[in-house]
Amino acid sequence: MATNKRYLFLVDDEPIQNEMLKDFLNERFLYDTVVFDNGEQALAEMETYKPEIMILDYHLNNNNPDAKNGLEILQMVKEAYPETRVVMLSGQDKMDVAINTMKYGAFDYVVKGESAFPRIENAINNLSEMHKLRAVQSSQRMTITLLVTVIGLIILFAIWFFVFHDPSTAYLK
Repeated sequence: MATNKRYLFLVDDEPIQNEMLKDFLNERFLYDTVVFDNGEQALAEMETYKPEIMILDYHLNNNNPDAKNGLEILQMVKEAYPETRVVMLSGQDKMDVAINTMKYGAFDYVVKGESAFPRIENAINNLSEMHKLRAVQSSQRMTITLLVTVIGLIILFAIWFFVFHDPSTAYLK
């Protein structure tokens, strides 16, 4: 896949929820949204797309009772792709479930309902800003490294010049 594209994975086993959320996200963001109805398919495509963000449903076994749940997928994603930020999406409004997902590396926990889409939009905006800040920080780090290298080379040249250059023989050449 092209490296200049930014991908967002949407993983939910409810097709209507997926379509509505995908349309909502595509109206507001420049991410290429890739939709999956199970976590196993999303995991299989992680290396290909390298998504910046994943919106992951907590329960993923409506269509397949043997499917891994969102918490299991979250753990696998964070282990193999720690740079991918995960927003958990769930119908459960339980504090212990939210805390558990955060413990395993979720950036946010959003309860499905009328405020879910604006909350997801807010989370993605925050993640996008964090991504920009990391890019700026990385660029600054590279600039500082380059400057330190150049200054070091100038100092080494100056030392070499003053140690090995004999000014009394400079006019004889």
